[in-house]
Amino acid sequence: FNRQVPRDGWPLAWNEVRFTAQCTPFRHLGFFPDMAPVWRWMGERLAGSEQPSTLNLFGYTGVGTLALSAFGPVTHVDASKKSVAQARDNAALSGMEDRPIRWLIDDAAKFAAREVRRERRYDGIILDPPKFGRGPNGEIWRLEDGLPGLIADCRRLLDEQSRFLFLTVYAVRMSSLALAGLLDEVLAGLPGSIEHGDLCVHEDGERARTLPTAIFARWSNPG
Repeated sequence: FNRQVPRDGWPLAWNEVRFTAQCTPFRHLGFFPDMAPVWRWMGERLAGSEQPSTLNLFGYTGVGTLALSAFGPVTHVDASKKSVAQARDNAALSGMEDRPIRWLIDDAAKFAAREVRRERRYDGIILDPPKFGRGPNGEIWRLEDGLPGLIADCRRLLDEQSRFLFLTVYAVRMSSLALAGLLDEVLAGLPGSIEHGDLCVHEDGERARTLPTAIFARWSNPG
């Protein structure tokens, strides 16, 4: 199998976004195909808004960021220099180098806390926190310890005119109901609704099996 892997990866596309899929030591391909419906859903929430500002925490290689940039400015935050570099490469591949995107190598939780102190506001936030991770300066992230505080800071970056928050979690023994309960508690007072469920990928062919990949909870405000 490895002999068949192109040295420069596989060129792929989602709508106008072009990106490269590559095998990684973490068993990733540089993007998550189960996120495609999420990118579409976020676009539907932002459609009709005038230059909405969005925040992508743990933004990885930037496919979601590039999808969001079709609507307005995006702040992309990831602790990995390599991931942010690949995100920039994907932007160049897509002809989107001039889009209003801030590419930041930073600890997502610390960045969100600073944005709260700056009294920043976003129309939408997407975050995909890992079970365990390290920031660029050796910060330790553990999902069970850090998620409630991070969501609380995200709440302070939203207001009644904001459109969505989308939270995904992979590789944990946790239910989407628990994520929804957290959003319901922290986002109390905001208009809109909270939903939860599983992300999955579908097999092509006659059997058309479904493979669950992650859990999610999301808040949306029709405005």
